[in-house]
Amino acid sequence: MYEPRVTGPVRVALVGATGLVGRRVIAIASAGDEVRILGIARREAPLPLGARMEMFVSAPEKWGDVLDAVRPRALICALGTTWKKAGRDEEAFRAVDQHLVLATAEAAKRAGVPNMVLVSAAGADPRSKSFYMRVKGETEEALTRIGFKRLDILHPGLLRGERQGDLRFAERAALIAAPLIDPLLSGSWERYRSVDAGLVAEAALGLALRRAGGRFTHDNEAMRRAAREWRRVGESGEMA
Repeated sequence: MYEPRVTGPVRVALVGATGLVGRRVIAIASAGDEVRILGIARREAPLPLGARMEMFVSAPEKWGDVLDAVRPRALICALGTTWKKAGRDEEAFRAVDQHLVLATAEAAKRAGVPNMVLVSAAGADPRSKSFYMRVKGETEEALTRIGFKRLDILHPGLLRGERQGDLRFAERAALIAAPLIDPLLSGSWERYRSVDAGLVAEAALGLALRRAGGRFTHDNEAMRRAAREWRRVGESGEMA
């Protein structure tokens, strides 16, 4: 069930606000009155048109102070870099996709935030031969040990949506081919089918408001269900 509204919108912190999913979270939340986004970032950046939110800019080591001051109901983490941005350096990649994610989660737990939603990736596995998937899986395992009342981990396939530059050739080619390839992915491969970033954002918002405790992972289909529930909340104007 969703957290009932007491006095105005539910406050949800967001890190990774400038990425594909983060920007969609801001745009979708700004279109209604159910959630008030509190963005936390290292630097100023353009926000989506019509954004209604608060943005706090500070060094990552100060993010815990921000979380302690604003006391959000949940944290949505859409942090992530690319192999190219990390200079093809394993430690530089880990610094964002693992160390910064975990440090932010630990700060949120100390600030008393009960819920966390992490945007991870389909195929994340700490035993994977793929460095990218292995780091994602290791991060998920470490997050479980932090002890949130509720932890939701999203496993989207290839993300579709309008990006702010940095679209790699291989990724661009995959997006073009996705409508042809998706129907061929079945069984265990179905989880890698492409998914709209807006749907992932809707699922993240809806799951951030869930009351039941536990650790949950969500593939594309589970995210579609969560997104539908979020839309019903927006249409009714109430949280059940």
